[in-house]
Amino acid sequence: MNLPDIVTELIKAQNNFDSLAYASCFSETAIVVDEGNTYKGRTEIMNWIDRANQQYRAIMKPIEFYEAANTLKAEITGDFPGSPAVLSYRFSFTGALIQSLKISG
Repeated sequence: MNLPDIVTELIKAQNNFDSLAYASCFSETAIVVDEGNTYKGRTEIMNWIDRANQQYRAIMKPIEFYEAANTLKAEITGDFPGSPAVLSYRFSFTGALIQSLKISG
């Protein structure tokens, strides 16, 4: 599977539960939308993923990447009801960083 380098870094950071490395994949003005909540900027993104890592211990396994739509489909396993689940991660990029990410089921 041919993933953008920054998406590969994001998956690595997630699977290592490294909230700082995860947030570093985003631009300073990035936005993440997950479970009806919006997180703006690296600090909010880092705080959100840190809480999620502590609560869910989620591991991402890429299934497919749709380059035309910048969308990753991944199997997520962790400490949550319904694990494993398949989620979609829709990205927009600015340079080599992620500008926005919308996570949906």
